[in-house]
Amino acid sequence: MNRIMALVTVLALCGCGRQAPPQAGAEQPVVIGVTLLNLSNEFIVMLQQAMEAKAKELGVKLIVNDAQRSAERQVQQVESFIAQKVDAIILNPCEVEASSPAVEKALAAGIPIVNVNSTTRAAPTAWVGSQDEASGQLALEYIAKRLGGQGQVVMMHGFMGQAAQIKRDQGAREILAQHPRLTLLAQQSAEWDRAKAMTLMENWIQSYGAKINAVFAQNDEMGLGALLALEQAKRKDKVIVVSVDAIADALQAVKAGRLDATVFQDARGQGGTAVAMAVKLAGKKPCEKEVFIAYKLVTKENVGQYTQE
Repeated sequence: MNRIMALVTVLALCGCGRQAPPQAGAEQPVVIGVTLLNLSNEFIVMLQQAMEAKAKELGVKLIVNDAQRSAERQVQQVESFIAQKVDAIILNPCEVEASSPAVEKALAAGIPIVNVNSTTRAAPTAWVGSQDEASGQLALEYIAKRLGGQGQVVMMHGFMGQAAQIKRDQGAREILAQHPRLTLLAQQSAEWDRAKAMTLMENWIQSYGAKINAVFAQNDEMGLGALLALEQAKRKDKVIVVSVDAIADALQAVKAGRLDATVFQDARGQGGTAVAMAVKLAGKKPCEKEVFIAYKLVTKENVGQYTQE
């Protein structure tokens, strides 16, 4: 009898050390790997926040990595996601060409990949974003109207070779071609960075002075840097400044009458839609191949529609 009781005790103790097996029918959450261009950029942070909110709503898990502007690092991050056997990947590409191997590797591993906000040469499973040409067109149309179709413009580029830089440049040039008396005086990359844009604008003021009638900055960070340089040089009242993204600082500057206009890019719509698409693809459900979210021009007249959000 004592031997039987001892055996029961040992079995009971062994049982306490084990985790209960998963209940039949219990589902593991969908896991999505996310690699983002650069989390020191406010718009990309807004994109991440939108993804996190949608993931929470849908009950899925995100593994978020910051590529820190490195396409090579981004490819390595996707390789890590593949090794972890995530259910889907969301890629916010650093570059059109150099980030393409990340797409190719995911597809070769049989993992669906959604590009968000920017494009790659390699076609992903699905894509969501805005047509960057349109942002350049809206910005230059506004400048052309304000200048009566005549004047000299300087353009600040983002990282050369990134889809947004290429396409915003393309859109801007399409409008310039329609206005022969509106000319491009100077152009250079400030790498999406506010401080670099401020330095570049200071150099342009030194070089061109009163010849500059307008600035088109391909994102708000650069636009705000240009604005600060113009204000310090007491030149802002003579120069129109337009940028892209409608980040909080830019919206406040438009509201205050400092920045002439920004072009709203819907980070919430892009980020949330990317997660929803990834979840559909992970579940092998029908999913749109491409989703386009329109840009909108924001001026002092309509900025209230965007600052209330």
